[in-house]
Amino acid sequence: MTLTPSTIQSFSCPLLFKWSQAGIFMFFIFFSVPTLHASNMKVYKHVDAQGIIHYSSKKPTGKSFKILNIRCPECSVWRNSVDWKNTPLITDRYQAEIDHAATFHGLDKALIQAVIHAESAYKVAAVSSAGAQGLMQLMPLTQKTYAVNNPFDAQQNILGGAAYLKHLKNNYKNMDIYLAAYNSGETAVERYGRQIPPFPETKEYVRRVKILYGRYKQNQQRLNAINNSRVLTTGVSANATP
Repeated sequence: MTLTPSTIQSFSCPLLFKWSQAGIFMFFIFFSVPTLHASNMKVYKHVDAQGIIHYSSKKPTGKSFKILNIRCPECSVWRNSVDWKNTPLITDRYQAEIDHAATFHGLDKALIQAVIHAESAYKVAAVSSAGAQGLMQLMPLTQKTYAVNNPFDAQQNILGGAAYLKHLKNNYKNMDIYLAAYNSGETAVERYGRQIPPFPETKEYVRRVKILYGRYKQNQQRLNAINNSRVLTTGVSANATP
């Protein structure tokens, strides 16, 4: 039997402190993948008389409840369906902020572009079910560490995310490992011997960012070649202000 939202009608969590909200969401996502087509998945939450929190894919009757909407981009089924080798690059948003962060932290601009694309698809107000926020999906502790007071401010978020990337790059050197740490955290990477943790989501994340990085890097080189050609033929840089 295929398990779908209609067959898994409720899920109770008497020891809620052992579960993150993201984990509970993934419980529903895992069992509903075969029928997940909409952009959001609706989950109902209510607390019974004993204080036990229930999550259900069906609307509770005669009870007060809250509706939780899970964004499809949070589902691995969505991310794995994207053709990252051909999906359009996003090069018309927050370029000044990305340029500034790349220069300030000594990072490749294409790396920052790739991480933003993979994390939020350049949506400045993006929030994950785990609590990561903004363009580079910074967790509250990361925001505090890198003095990000407003994670939805593009410049603050990109500067903070780039600072964290620089720290990870300096610590791990290898791109696969520092990207894995950005996704799953340094604790997980250390636990598995400074290697990519055996989490499907993290492995897919590293693959995705590396594909995007290569494409943004290639695009950057193409634009540089065009700019250099213009300088040689006209003496005017493509980036020059009239």
